[in-house]
Amino acid sequence: MPLSIKNPETEHLARLVAGETGESITEAIQKSLAERWERLKTRRRGRVLTQQVEELLRRVDALPTLDSRSADEILGYDEQGTPR
Repeated sequence: MPLSIKNPETEHLARLVAGETGESITEAIQKSLAERWERLKTRRRGRVLTQQVEELLRRVDALPTLDSRSADEILGYDEQGTPR
C-alpha cells in the first residue's frame, strides 16, 4: 500500500534518518514508527499499572482498623526505637 508524504519537513527528517543509518527511507520510517509504538505501549502499560495500584490503595484504605496500636507498639518498640 503506497504512502505519500506531503509534508516537506517530514520528508526531510526521513531522508536524514535514512542517510545516517544507511537504511532506505521506508525502513527508516518503519523503524521510527515501530520504536514510537513501543514507547507508547510502555507508557500505556504504566498508566494501567498506576490505576491498578491506586485502586488497590483505595481498597486498603477502606479496610477497618482492627488494632488501634501504632506500628511500633505492635512490633514491640519503645519511644527510643529499641525492642522491649
